[in-house]
Amino acid sequence: MSLDVTQILLSAQSADGAIRKHAEENLKQFQEQNLPGFLFALSSELANEEKPEESRRLAGLILKNALDAKEQHRKNELFQRWLALDAGAKAQIKALLLQTLSSPVASARSTSSQVIAKVAGIEIPQQQWPELITSLLSNIHQVQPNVKQATLETLGYLCEEVSPEVVDQDQVNKILTAVVQGMNASEGNSDVRLAATRALYNALGFAQVNFSNDMERDYIMRVVCEATQSPEVKIRQAAFECLVAISSTYYEKLATYMQDIFNITAKAVRGDEESVALQAIEFWSSICDEEIDILDEYSSEFTADSDVPCYYFIKQALPALVPMLLETLLKQEEDQDLDEGAWNLAMAGGTCLGLVARTVGDDIVPLVMPFVEENITKPDWRHREAATYAFGSILEGPSADKLAPLVNVALNFMLSALVKDPSNHVKDTTAWTLGRIFEFLHGSALETAPIITSENCQQILTVLLQSMKDVPNVAEKACGALYFLAQGYVDAGSASPLAPFFQDIVQSLLFVTHREDAGESRLRTAAYETLNEVVRCSIEETGPIVMQLVPVIMMELHQTLEAGKLSTDEREKRSELQGLLCGCLQVIIQKLGGMESTKYSFLQYADQMMELFLRVFACRNATVHEEAMLAIGALAYAAGPNFSKYMAQFYQYLEMGLQNFEEYQVCAITVGVVGDLCRALEDKILPYCDGIMTQLLKDLSSNQLHRSVKPPIFSCFGDIALAIGENFEKYLIYAMPMLQSAADLSAHTAATDDETLDYTNQLRNGILEAYSGILQGFKSSPKTQLLMQYAPHILHFLDTLYNGKDMDDTVMKTAIGVLGDLADTLGVHAGPLINQSVSSKKFLDECLASDDPMIKESADWARIAISRAVSG
Repeated sequence: MSLDVTQILLSAQSADGAIRKHAEENLKQFQEQNLPGFLFALSSELANEEKPEESRRLAGLILKNALDAKEQHRKNELFQRWLALDAGAKAQIKALLLQTLSSPVASARSTSSQVIAKVAGIEIPQQQWPELITSLLSNIHQVQPNVKQATLETLGYLCEEVSPEVVDQDQVNKILTAVVQGMNASEGNSDVRLAATRALYNALGFAQVNFSNDMERDYIMRVVCEATQSPEVKIRQAAFECLVAISSTYYEKLATYMQDIFNITAKAVRGDEESVALQAIEFWSSICDEEIDILDEYSSEFTADSDVPCYYFIKQALPALVPMLLETLLKQEEDQDLDEGAWNLAMAGGTCLGLVARTVGDDIVPLVMPFVEENITKPDWRHREAATYAFGSILEGPSADKLAPLVNVALNFMLSALVKDPSNHVKDTTAWTLGRIFEFLHGSALETAPIITSENCQQILTVLLQSMKDVPNVAEKACGALYFLAQGYVDAGSASPLAPFFQDIVQSLLFVTHREDAGESRLRTAAYETLNEVVRCSIEETGPIVMQLVPVIMMELHQTLEAGKLSTDEREKRSELQGLLCGCLQVIIQKLGGMESTKYSFLQYADQMMELFLRVFACRNATVHEEAMLAIGALAYAAGPNFSKYMAQFYQYLEMGLQNFEEYQVCAITVGVVGDLCRALEDKILPYCDGIMTQLLKDLSSNQLHRSVKPPIFSCFGDIALAIGENFEKYLIYAMPMLQSAADLSAHTAATDDETLDYTNQLRNGILEAYSGILQGFKSSPKTQLLMQYAPHILHFLDTLYNGKDMDDTVMKTAIGVLGDLADTLGVHAGPLINQSVSSKKFLDECLASDDPMIKESADWARIAISRAVSG
């Protein structure tokens, strides 16, 4: 295929849509007809110094996208496609990429660095391209700074793409030596120094051995700390980013450096450019995160040989750290409240102060309160806002005993400020602080005397409802405060102090949703979220007012469906509103459907509601589909067997949801709704089970579906079996082998990190819930014997889980429940098998002795079932 690749690449960037489209089609055709030639042509373009920069850059970008993708299944396909290419063709492409690292054109070098790293990410784990790292390291000794810079950039990207396990330690040492030397102050070229500093950030995960060696660690730390003092802003920022990464990766190695680090971070926070100062604060936030995790995990009870000791760095630094953070609070920006993505020194300082409060608890209060008292009444808004922000930041962490007296004094002042302060900044932060007071110091779980009483509740509500008419950013925070105020009464029983004001609250929130400026500062979303919480936490007495909401919200949803032709922007806003309205209806359905006093009269609306939800599905928007699906699940639960009359119309949308691999959240929610339908319809779901089971089995076999959807699918098998009982027989030959292979896989997964272990436990729980549902579904059926052939495998799975010792409490409870179900359903037939099983003895004893009442309860029941099965 003779093509002018340069011209096509330039045309693909044309402002003219038709020219662009034609060029893109040409590229696509070239790729499909001759992949090796296509990749070679692109790498030749990238390497050719006579070609224009624009065509070279796009060539590199297309190359990179031919090697990697976001979706895991697509990434795997591209990996395999590259590995399958002819070795000679790959060698030519790789040689051209390495050649481009010496280009005088910066964008070509940088693009090539990224592509080399992508290739390395595919080949090095396969023991291919062994000479790459050696070849890159030889470049480091080049005199030309641009080659050095590009090589260091490549090494940085390579460390990001390749996992440390596949690079041998000798090469790791050489990479780190090259990188750290490049960072050294003796390196005259600042581009080289910056590339080296950024490369170290990516290489830190490789440095475990080096950080365990005192001398090597001291050297690395010295070079990083020196780089924070570089005359170049970008180098200083990159060096602090390295310190942040070191603080979380090598927390336990930091003790000897903390005094020096405090000095350099304090200097940066007080006098450096904002981009550098933000990273210096981030270092302390990161240390807080580490110590909070350690203290949570060990619940403050350390043994001498504790695996992860807490060094209490924050506690030691408090007297100097807190004043430094309080200073930053006075460095606000004029319009920060109006910009959702705003992030500046004051916000970073307040966030860090909040983390410090969570780390040290009561100790922070005496250090912050003098600042609050000194600044809260000053004429300059910055001082009043900073004082309010400081107070709000320390409300999570210290004990209620310590905070309650202060909050009792502050509450009236805050309520007054929210209405009367002339500054919107101060009002915004005051409403946020009130929200924090209600979130952390209000509710039935608190031991202290309540801060919100029947005396001050009316005043609080009057102020919040008035503030909801203020400018959007203040009104949004007032909605947030009301949200937490309502949440605190979720366990109020039959008497909530909010009940007398319920009508006013609901009307005020509806008024906010109709404000012309409700699209600003997330105000409309906040108002609906608060309305949902107010409804969710309401008491039976206010049921009739919630009932009045039903036709109002339904009418609003109806109006969004009647809208004519809309622009893209308007369509997006309409979809967002539909999602909010469906979410609101879901909460209302759960509330009214869950109370006997309202359930019957509420269900008169079910037909109209269902009609609206089905119309919503006709609008193509994933978020709206999620919300509508959840609302239908709630309606099915409320309507019970009567929901069957909607199934014929709804089924096509249920099937669409189960087929939606791309928007996997929709698929996951739909799987959950199948469970709701099973519980609601019981055996009336039978006519739809063939279709549902076929789709669920397809989902499980797909490598395109996100793995998080698979545990709920297994669980759904159990829901279906419970609903249709022995009619599940025809699905056993498909479902059981899938369950067995997934069980084998999940039982033998060695979890290398918390995320893998969490997922493995979710998978195990899903499988066990399936077994439980199937066993219970067949109980007392003449076809019970069909399950006998699967009993050995189920018991073996339970034994393996018990021996593995890495179950979480949820899995433990479900597992012991399955043992009971098996004994209960199969009875004496399973007795001999149960007798041989480890889980029936040791595991049962362990669960019976558990502190968790749920596990103990399941185990008690299992013990009775087992003794019946074994004694015959």
